[in-house]
Amino acid sequence: MNKKLLEKTEYLLSKEKGTVFKDPGGRINIALVYPNTYAVGMSNLGFQGIYGLLNDMNDVVCERAFLPGPHEMSEHLRTGTEIFTLESKRSLSKFDIIAFSASFENDYPNIVKILEMANVPPRRGERSARHPVVAMGGVCAFYNPEPLADFFDICFTGEAEEMLPEFLSVFRASLSKDDLFEKAAKVEGIYMPGFYEVEYTSDGRILRRATLSGAPAIIRKRTVSDISRRPLKAVITTPEAEFSNMFLIEAMRGCVWSCRFCVAGHIYKPVRKKDLDVLEQEIKVASDRTSKIGLIGPSLSDYPHAEKVLAIEGVDFSITSLRASPRSGRIVSLMKGHKSVSIAPEAGTQRLRDVINKRIRDDDILETTKIILGSGIETLRLYFMIGLPTETIEDIEGIITLVKRIRQDTTRGYITLSVSTFVPKPFTPFQWHPMTPLKDVKARLKQLKKGLATVKGLKVFHDVPKYAYMQGFFSLGDRRVSRAVEYIASGKELPLANRGDSGFDLDFYIFRQKYGDELLPWDFIDTGVPNERLWMEYKEAVGV
Repeated sequence: MNKKLLEKTEYLLSKEKGTVFKDPGGRINIALVYPNTYAVGMSNLGFQGIYGLLNDMNDVVCERAFLPGPHEMSEHLRTGTEIFTLESKRSLSKFDIIAFSASFENDYPNIVKILEMANVPPRRGERSARHPVVAMGGVCAFYNPEPLADFFDICFTGEAEEMLPEFLSVFRASLSKDDLFEKAAKVEGIYMPGFYEVEYTSDGRILRRATLSGAPAIIRKRTVSDISRRPLKAVITTPEAEFSNMFLIEAMRGCVWSCRFCVAGHIYKPVRKKDLDVLEQEIKVASDRTSKIGLIGPSLSDYPHAEKVLAIEGVDFSITSLRASPRSGRIVSLMKGHKSVSIAPEAGTQRLRDVINKRIRDDDILETTKIILGSGIETLRLYFMIGLPTETIEDIEGIITLVKRIRQDTTRGYITLSVSTFVPKPFTPFQWHPMTPLKDVKARLKQLKKGLATVKGLKVFHDVPKYAYMQGFFSLGDRRVSRAVEYIASGKELPLANRGDSGFDLDFYIFRQKYGDELLPWDFIDTGVPNERLWMEYKEAVGV
């Protein structure tokens, strides 16, 4: 073991509260991997929740691994040290199962990099019976695992806490890898990419998907019916996470609004809200460890007991963004002393908010932001998108006008604009829509920054468009895109101008208008919302 890497690992462990150490002997050994850095992964409730769920099983030991930070990465490469878990310092190759939790498409190349650094062949076809089973869970497995299909043995399609006990029962009863794979394919919600073959037309579209070994043609997404009875809980707190020393607790799952751009609002249906008594008990237990608690939910304005929970004394609550509404004003009054509060208007004009089904009006935004800044909150964060379907330069001017009106209402506090590039997502009405070309995105960003340059107490931040295109490429891609994942993992950049090369052609995957009769890479997944309904909503939104 390299001394510097060992010291860094011991330092991280010394800062943690709640770490689970178990004797690996005689147990199913699972390496749970987050394909980004420790600070990012330890701020992810899903990752933490699965770690706790697995370690609650007597015959399972689950340990964590992450993408090394820049300094540690150099040390790994310099010394040839394999990627290892924090708890026992064992290489990932020594585990029975390597399970990745994938939450962001742009982390896909890190998956390949981590497997290579663990001396495990990334491609499924190059692994033998002696290698660990390589599995994928997390939200990306819900909606389109196909760009990673050639790397994974098993994908958990849906909320993994619903499937893991069944899968592990199958694992215990299996005599070999092949036996495991055949049995696992019969567990509802488990997708075995190796049991499917895809044929393409001469112009690159999907012609058909063939099933092998009796695998189901359609994979039905699994969903936890009651998050009060089966809560997903954080286990570890640490100052080294992005949310320093914060205990994460889920208040609700899913969103009641179903904005047309938002994949979470569509694939986390039905909306589930945690019972108040259960949430209060979780907060009480967490308060024994830390006063900082993060309430997780798409919009806490929609959790019916939010005000009662936030009134609990002695707890420093952090929440995700609020919806622009009168109720949010009442919630803000309970958060005095907090440095920042976020809301997401998404678009600057009512016309475009109607297109994306963001059911808020200018008056809602102005009233809510006035309350937030007037209550002593230091920073108001506003989230907008550019490149939305049907967007024009008038819509960009609408953002400028709206922000100026917010600033005119009060000079208190600071305003931060976070501007992202629209990325179409599977299982949303906009899954057929092309992304906006780079030159137009750059022009609109320039227009926005120029229009707001004289506004005092305002900062504008935006994503890097090329990373938005990479996200869209992986979000909308099929199996051929795995070549690009490997290409980027090798340290090269996605060639935005590369055209006509199968697996690299951005024109084909993200800049092409698609239609309702096209077979999409993720159409084999049943999320409960038929494509016909999404197509009708898309036509209503953009008039195709």
